[in-house]
Amino acid sequence: MSAPCLLLSGVRKAFTAPDGERHVVLDVPQFRIDAGEQVGLQGPSGSGKTTLLHVIAGLLRVDAGSVEVAGHALETLSEGARDRVRARHVGYVFQTFNLLPGLSALENVAVAMHFAGGVDLARARALLDRVGLADRMDHRPRQLSVGQRQRVAVARALANQPALVLADEPTGNLDERRAAETLALIREACRERGAALLLVSHAANVLASFPRSLSLRDLNRARESGVEGPR
Repeated sequence: MSAPCLLLSGVRKAFTAPDGERHVVLDVPQFRIDAGEQVGLQGPSGSGKTTLLHVIAGLLRVDAGSVEVAGHALETLSEGARDRVRARHVGYVFQTFNLLPGLSALENVAVAMHFAGGVDLARARALLDRVGLADRMDHRPRQLSVGQRQRVAVARALANQPALVLADEPTGNLDERRAAETLALIREACRERGAALLLVSHAANVLASFPRSLSLRDLNRARESGVEGPR
């Protein structure tokens, strides 16, 4: 069996509430995504889906367990090393976009390439054209609609041809037509690259389109039953 693109083993993450009580958000015995696999993830607001994506991206450290991305065990790395792994191997479509307000759409995509070690402006322009922003490349985020900012975020996530793409509600701010186009773009780009995809969504029709979908509750409950999480 080939090495997985993503492997979580015994992952636990808890946060301290204002009253001092510790709340366990993640308690995942095992979760695996292979190269090229596309997985949909659902769960109610506040259940920890974004926390899971942040852990996988190396933005948060786990309290216990192992997070392996493209062969790199994130829990063994310094913050700077985790940043480099994320830049080179992970594309992240943030729910809140996280675009740099002082940069144009083109520059926001290019800066992601810079952190990975090389800027390809032709590819950045092609990605923005592909998400329907050929005439908005020089616009800054405040000059773009919410849906247009979402599409810049998608282009940026795909900029470095990552091994793993994480998408947090990437169609949530788009109308029905743009949502379908954006979802198709993300999935097609991942297939072309052979990249794995983990996509969070509340939309039943989006999740139904994935060959494998699961809930965060299922992952966390797997420990209770003593069996591996859903595959």
